Amino acid sequence: MIKREMYLKKIRDSYDSELIKIIVGVRRSGKSVLMQQIIEELKERGIKKDHIIYINFEDYDYTDYTNPKEFNKYVKGKIKDKEKYYLLFDEIQNVQEFEKVINSFRATMNVSIFITGSNSKVLSSDLSTHLAGRYISIKIMPFTFSEYIELQKSQGIIKEKDEAFLEYLQWGGLPQIYNSASIQERKMYLRDLYNTVILKDIVERNNIKDINLLNRIIQFMLENIGGVISANSITKFLKNDNISTSIDTVLNYIDYITNSMVANKVSRYNIRGKSVMTLLEKYYLVDLGLLQLKSSNVEKKVGGRLENIVYNELIARGYDVYIGKTDNGEIDFVVDNFGERFYIQVADYLSSNEVVKREFGAYKNVKDNFPKYVLTMDKINYSKDGIVHKNIIEWLLEK
Repeated sequence: MIKREMYLKKIRDSYDSELIKIIVGVRRSGKSVLMQQIIEELKERGIKKDHIIYINFEDYDYTDYTNPKEFNKYVKGKIKDKEKYYLLFDEIQNVQEFEKVINSFRATMNVSIFITGSNSKVLSSDLSTHLAGRYISIKIMPFTFSEYIELQKSQGIIKEKDEAFLEYLQWGGLPQIYNSASIQERKMYLRDLYNTVILKDIVERNNIKDINLLNRIIQFMLENIGGVISANSITKFLKNDNISTSIDTVLNYIDYITNSMVANKVSRYNIRGKSVMTLLEKYYLVDLGLLQLKSSNVEKKVGGRLENIVYNELIARGYDVYIGKTDNGEIDFVVDNFGERFYIQVADYLSSNEVVKREFGAYKNVKDNFPKYVLTMDKINYSKDGIVHKNIIEWLLEK
């Protein structure tokens, strides 16, 4: 397994901090492996083994400790002296009232705490209330393209970049997907992941009765990656299939889906008004491999897949990302980096003058001096008028 350096470097300086380190991400995106890599680095720093306490709450052996009192009792029983202890808890959302217990540990003991969760509710208002200003959060994603390349090299597999990118475009970056070259086994792995997320993180957690409705909404989202999705459009789609439901129900189901981190909602940013708009959001999958689970044979255009990859890359790099609204249209991504901004347009190929005019012309009414990029599969550099054109594969592999 490769070292997830892009995440470790974000958290390394806080290993000894009293700030609680929260790592969130969809199931099987590598959170547990990252925890093990943190443990190895702690040991390399000379931390004694008995001062590192690790619990994976997906492990049946620890079922009793999902009760907050038992959890509190177990951990305190492991602490024997006043030296610093390092507490690492995987899938903490399985513990009832975990935020109260975690805050108690932080407030009463000499500890450094790391927790992971596969549901965005780990960062809910309850946690914010108890730990306000006392935590840092990191969102972990499946492998980026550069990590996928690193994984392939570690397995002794060397491919041309274009060939490797086509495989990544099809199968995504879930770490374990490349343990097998069998298409059937890969699809079985993705189906198992999907069922686990649906049952554990959506159906059980939210007490959903109509699983068929949930699946139909997810299928609609899979078919419309990178497109504008509204509760209205989903309701109309369902009505055409003789499924009647309310807009409120659809909105709730969308929230459940995004909370499970299967898909991410991207709001619009009014570039002129400098404000975030909450209408007509877009949704991107946390991993493109999930498109293998579509129930229909309708294939999303490559441009939508490329947008999805660029969005996931930007999130992995730690940026805040929005859809840009201009007076005459939209820009694919407005990217914020602690107040510094840049813009990105994504297309498959600049195959005609009309496409060039459309992609570069998206910036026509953007009068600021922030960097502007167009990313495509082309290998010829079409940069002009201060707008930088880059090959998307080369951009993904940039440090």
